[in-house]
Amino acid sequence: MCSPEEAALLRLEEVFSATLARINSLVLQPLLVAAPEPSDPRGRECLQLLQRLHRSSQQLWEVTEESLRSLRERLRRPDAIGLESLLLLRGANHVLQVHVEYIESYTSCVVVQAFQKVAKRRSEYWRGQRKALRQLLWGVGSEGSVGTALVQALRQPLTHHVQQYVLLLLRLGDTIGERHPARELVVQATTVFGNLQSFVKQALDQAVATQAIWHTLSSRPRDALCTPARRLLQDSRDMPVTITPLRAERVLLFDDVLALLQGHNVHTFDLKLVWLDSEQDGCTFHLLTPEEEFLVCSKDPQGRAVWQWKLTQAVCQALRGRKDFPMLGADLEPSAPPLCRSMAYTFLEEGRLCQATYEGEWCRGRPHGKGTLKWPDGRNHVGSFCQGLEHGFGIRLVPRASEDKFDCYKCHWQEGSMCGYGICEYGTDEVYKGYFQEGLRHGFGVLESSPQAPQYCKYTGHWERGQKSGYGIEDDGDRGERYIGMWQADQRHGPGVMVTQAGVCYQGTFQADKMVGPGILLSDDDSLYEGTFSRDLTLLGKGKVTFPNGFTLEGSFGSGTGRGLHTQGVLDTAALPPDPSSTCKRQLGLGAFPVESRWQGVYGPFRDFVRAGCPGELQEALLGFHVQSSRELRKSQEYLCCERTQPSDTEGRMDNILEELLQHRDPEALQQYLGKATYAGIGANKHLQGLAQEEVKQHAQELWAAYRGLLQVALQRKGQAPEEEEDTETRDLQVHGVLLPLMLPSFYSELFTLYLLLHEREDSLYSQGITSLSLFPDTKLLEFLDVQKHLWPLKDLTLTTNQRHSLVRDKCFLSATECLQKMITTVDPREKLEVLERTYGEIEATVSRVLGQEHKLPMDDLLPLLIYVVSRARIQHLGAEIHLIRDMMDPLHTGGLYDFLLTALESCYEHIQKEDMHRLPSRRDSGEPW
Repeated sequence: MCSPEEAALLRLEEVFSATLARINSLVLQPLLVAAPEPSDPRGRECLQLLQRLHRSSQQLWEVTEESLRSLRERLRRPDAIGLESLLLLRGANHVLQVHVEYIESYTSCVVVQAFQKVAKRRSEYWRGQRKALRQLLWGVGSEGSVGTALVQALRQPLTHHVQQYVLLLLRLGDTIGERHPARELVVQATTVFGNLQSFVKQALDQAVATQAIWHTLSSRPRDALCTPARRLLQDSRDMPVTITPLRAERVLLFDDVLALLQGHNVHTFDLKLVWLDSEQDGCTFHLLTPEEEFLVCSKDPQGRAVWQWKLTQAVCQALRGRKDFPMLGADLEPSAPPLCRSMAYTFLEEGRLCQATYEGEWCRGRPHGKGTLKWPDGRNHVGSFCQGLEHGFGIRLVPRASEDKFDCYKCHWQEGSMCGYGICEYGTDEVYKGYFQEGLRHGFGVLESSPQAPQYCKYTGHWERGQKSGYGIEDDGDRGERYIGMWQADQRHGPGVMVTQAGVCYQGTFQADKMVGPGILLSDDDSLYEGTFSRDLTLLGKGKVTFPNGFTLEGSFGSGTGRGLHTQGVLDTAALPPDPSSTCKRQLGLGAFPVESRWQGVYGPFRDFVRAGCPGELQEALLGFHVQSSRELRKSQEYLCCERTQPSDTEGRMDNILEELLQHRDPEALQQYLGKATYAGIGANKHLQGLAQEEVKQHAQELWAAYRGLLQVALQRKGQAPEEEEDTETRDLQVHGVLLPLMLPSFYSELFTLYLLLHEREDSLYSQGITSLSLFPDTKLLEFLDVQKHLWPLKDLTLTTNQRHSLVRDKCFLSATECLQKMITTVDPREKLEVLERTYGEIEATVSRVLGQEHKLPMDDLLPLLIYVVSRARIQHLGAEIHLIRDMMDPLHTGGLYDFLLTALESCYEHIQKEDMHRLPSRRDSGEPW
């Protein structure tokens, strides 16, 4: 049995369907025919609005017909078809969306007066249709305009229909019982259409108010503000407010923008980028936008509350991207707009951001978080921002004058400027890796041109406010020079050393890029000049030359065009020849640049970082990072990203490092934990070996101090007592025992090259001695070296037919020889000493086996046996090996077994260099015919 309300719903739907059909034929179709020509922009807009209204009207008619069919089926077979089958109940939300779409289409036409504009084009036709239009309306007089009649004809049937929906559904809900299966659907549908009734009323009121506002504006503001989708929410003429400091004459709040009017000028602010300050003070509140900050003042607290509430709800609605339903502020989501948002905005005011577009995260009117900044001139910045400024990691591309060339800055930023570690790849193919301050190179950094550049140049050192200043090393590939020394304002200034490709070395004081005053010159043949120079480094004035053979020339030097170098002085040929080791091993730079102050730009920032407690947010700015190459970045500016290969949780990464330090506090575990240090070498010139050796040890001390600092921070974070300060002796033992073995592999080849050059002469004599001694058979060599015969391992000489003992080579002490040859397989001085110790053990073991008892060799017996083993091991560059071991040896071993064995090896090395070791064996000695 069907209720009377269901029958009433059926009649209501029949009437509404017929009304929609008449509206389509009497109003919408003629409106579309009378629409302006598409060539007119405003006409195209009206045509598009009317077409949208026609489509939504057609959808509304279709859903009404579907509802009508469901009602007819229900009334035809009430016993078989339940109440829940009605479209108005089971599809209430779908019906709602169709009605909402119609209302939005209709109100858009009302806002821009589309009906009035179109009606003017066929006024005669519409006057003839006035009677037919009045049949669609109730309570509309005949004296109204055609435009008004059209507006009412499209509005009144819908509002009446929705109102009847609500009344009939309420009565239907009262009719059915509480336990009826469709009870919940009826209640839900009643709520839905009740909300629709409220929404329709608000939407129509807003549309009428918005349409009315255009008549109160002059043409320029009206053209700037009038759009079909925009709705007026509040007008300062209705509830006065003043805006300072702009002093707007009128304030209009729309659902998408806040408009401030000053005469014919309009200032609009996207509500998505408007923040309301939560602080309230009587009749005022603050507004924040990307480029402005306003104080909104009302006459009374009530006015302030209304404006503030409407602004808050309008901002929330704009951020959600949909209208609140059923009314403004009635959305179920939180009504307080979020402080942090993601939006795009183009800056308009003069300044560094003028015409730049920022897209990313905002907070309280400022870029804050991750974002991308693009300027019209092609500059791009992507990274982190804080309170409107670049802050944190960021990548910036700056186009150069030439096409497809960019400067790429991958740096850390602080308050809008590069600060901290950065990598800059310039369009000139130069690369800078180092530290910045206030946008300028400052601190330690390396600037290097491309290796393929016509004029290769590399500077490694300190910078101050964008200029080379302090200690630094510059390689000039064009002139074939390397300068090591002090700089000031991009010029060589202070003590310095110049090394040329020809092997000539200068040391002196530089001023304005030129050497001034007295200095020294070391030539490739070890000649030494001490005196004054011209600014182009030629000998000029008083000086003294000491030749390798000991002769000296002292007097005045000069040069002239076509004359070459000339001198007037005294040549002394009576001096004794100098010690070769004192002439060829002169070291430059020692004392001129204190080693502890050379690289403060490298370790100073780290010490400050440790003193600050190792804050995670500063770790990447200090230690560097890894990003994709600039070549990849330049492929497309549209896909800039600031992803690094390191994890983003820098604080957690720092905690992990400190935790590992606590787990590896003993030296052996620390050796396994610490990574490789890096050392770049300072040039292949023997006179610079002292500088290199100093820096190696200083680097090791600084790294140990860094480890100790990190350990103290780790203990402090764990609430444990800090460790006691180390004394100098303990520190030196740890540096040599733990860090040097870890660091040497990284720069061993460059450092060892310097030792090779420095000891080239001794190694040459040693090689000659080895060559001579290698011609001796084993027994003859043992006899030549005065090894006592009872120590000879003759049983190791395996003979063949017609072979005598005197002809066998490389069989005696073979295990010791093979052991000593392993010295060159490692770069660790301690491991080299261990090899030497095992060699000594093998020699004693062989002697003990020969004697048939345990035997400790005295020095007199050990030295000739060790010379024999060294001659048979044939280690190249043994002098360089010995001196490197001696310089890098752990002080703990001084005076111990290792020191004793190294001294013995040094004695062997010196003996082999002597002339009596260079004579060839006689035929009697070798046992072979010459």
